[in-house]
Amino acid sequence: MNDTQDVDARALAWSRRCREELLGSVVPFWMRHSLDREHGGYLNCLGRDGRPFDTKKHVWLQGRQVWMLAKLHTDVERRPEWLEAARLGATFLRDHCRRPDRRVWFCVTREGRPVQLQRKMFAECFYVMAMAQYARASGEDWAMDEARDVFSWVRAAAADARLAGRPVESGQEPLDSLAVPMILLNLVGELDGDFRGEHAAVAADCARRILAHAHDDLRLVLENVRPDGSASLGSPEGRLVNPGHAIEAGWFLLDWAKQVGDTRVARRALEIVEWSLDAGWDREHGGILYFLDAQGFSPVPLEWPMKLWWPHCEALVATAMAWRHTRDPRWFRRFEQIATWTFEHFPDREHGEWFGYLDRAGAVTHRFKGGPYKGCFHVPRALWLTDRVLAQDGPAPIGPA
Repeated sequence: MNDTQDVDARALAWSRRCREELLGSVVPFWMRHSLDREHGGYLNCLGRDGRPFDTKKHVWLQGRQVWMLAKLHTDVERRPEWLEAARLGATFLRDHCRRPDRRVWFCVTREGRPVQLQRKMFAECFYVMAMAQYARASGEDWAMDEARDVFSWVRAAAADARLAGRPVESGQEPLDSLAVPMILLNLVGELDGDFRGEHAAVAADCARRILAHAHDDLRLVLENVRPDGSASLGSPEGRLVNPGHAIEAGWFLLDWAKQVGDTRVARRALEIVEWSLDAGWDREHGGILYFLDAQGFSPVPLEWPMKLWWPHCEALVATAMAWRHTRDPRWFRRFEQIATWTFEHFPDREHGEWFGYLDRAGAVTHRFKGGPYKGCFHVPRALWLTDRVLAQDGPAPIGPA
C-alpha cells in the first residue's frame, strides 16, 4: 500500500468513526432527552445524563436543532422521526418565538412566553436557517416564506446595528465583527441552496468582508477590524483573536470559493485555517485555545485558555476539507492531530453526546451537555460534515447539495 492509499484508508476509518459517533451517540441523546412533546420545541439545558436543569428555551438553539434534524432527514436518511422532531421545533418557533416586527425572542419559557430579547441579530439568523432547511425537508412552503421574511430584517440589521436596539455612542470606535459576514454567508447558502442563486452578490460581498479580517503581517485573523479592514491594535477588542471562529470562517470561504470557482480565495481560505491552527494549538497540552491576543498580552476573557467543543468541531471540518481540496498529506496529519485529541477528551462514553467545556489540560469543567450556548448543532454538524468530506469526492456545501 502506497502513502496515498494509506491516507485514503485512514480517512475512511475516520469517516466511519464520525458516522458511528453521530448516529450511535450524539443524535440519540438529543432525540431521547430534548423533545418537548407537551409544549413543543426542545429542552436544551440538559445535564450530563440528559435530565433538564432549566426548562427555559434559548431560541437560537431551538433554530439550530430544527436545522440539524431537518438536514439529517434530507442528507443522511429520510427517517420520519427526524422530520417529526424538526416539525416539533419549527412550529414552536413560528407560534411562540417570532414577533410581529420580524424580531425573534432570544429566550422563552417552556410554554413559549417571552423572557429575553437580545440586542443582536443571531436568534433571527438561526430562525432563518431553521425555516429554510425545514421547508426543504418537509415541502411546507410557509416555512420558506418565514425564512425569507425574517432574512430581510437580518440584512437590514447587519447594516445598522441600531435596528437590533444597540446604540452607537460618540466615543465608540467603529469596528466590524467577523461574525456578521460569516453568518450572512451561511444564510445565503441556506436560502438559495448554493452561492450562485438570487443572493449571489450578497455572498460575494460577505466573502470580501471576511477576507478583510485576515492580516498577513500578523498571520492572524482578527475578530474585529475597522470598516476599511485595517487593524485596531490599541484595545483588547481590536486585538482579539478567536481561533475557532477564524477556522470556521476559513471553511466557509473554501466552500464558497469552490462553488464559484475562485482559486485565489480558496488559497486564502487555506491560509486562514493554517494561521489559526498555528496560533491556537496549545503546544503544551494539546487542543485549541479559546481566545488569544494578537500582540501577546493576556487575553481579557477569563475563559481564554479553556478548550471548548465547538472550535474543535470546526477544526475537524476545516482540516478534512483542506485535505480533500489539496490532497496534501500535511493537511491530513493536522486533521488526525485534532481528531485524536478531540475524540480522547470530549465524548462522554457513559451517557452519550459530548462535554462542552474543558480546562487547559483537558479536564471537564462543566458536566452539562446542553445550556444557553451549547445545543444540538456543532457536534452533529461536524460529525456529519467530516464523515461526508472524508468519504466522498468533495466537501459538503453549507447549504443543501
